[in-house]
Amino acid sequence: MPSFSFLIQYLTKPRSVGAILPSSKYLARKMTCNINFTNVHCIAEYGAGTGVFTDQLLKRRKPDTTLLIFEKNEEFYKLLQKRYKKEPNLHIINDSAERIGRYLAEYNISKVDYVVSGLPFASLPREVSLGILTETKKQLKSGGSFITFQYSLVRKDFIRQFFDEIEISREFRNIPPAYIFCCKNVNNVL
Repeated sequence: MPSFSFLIQYLTKPRSVGAILPSSKYLARKMTCNINFTNVHCIAEYGAGTGVFTDQLLKRRKPDTTLLIFEKNEEFYKLLQKRYKKEPNLHIINDSAERIGRYLAEYNISKVDYVVSGLPFASLPREVSLGILTETKKQLKSGGSFITFQYSLVRKDFIRQFFDEIEISREFRNIPPAYIFCCKNVNNVL
């Protein structure tokens, strides 16, 4: 059912959903393999969709690690609320990732250790992408990572404006195949 729901959301909101199918479990594993889960206080996820990355984060996190899950799409938000209602230290937020600072303050969290993003930067309006990446850079701790995937390298230089160190890998076992950008926050000064 999540795949059908995803397709419907893509057909009605292609610029914000960005794909016809949820990400594969292979992509989810590769997206989270650069996270050192041993000493993590907070992980944020942008554009959780049907929860493919969320599942990996929940499976690997320590019980005291807080997860802030951002999903602006109302249908996906409801699905995530229902699916994860019993998970401790998990906050599902029906808002834009541009407002992460507001929610960090609300939950008394100083900085995010990692951000995992499923947002389609290639199809989001430029001003929205700028707002999200500016706020991410500000809220990510020094030494933390912003991990995102894209279907092409078209936004590589755009993302590089915010992060000096970017490692790019590829996952072919996804429809379509995806590039994973692991972006290090060397310092958090804009």
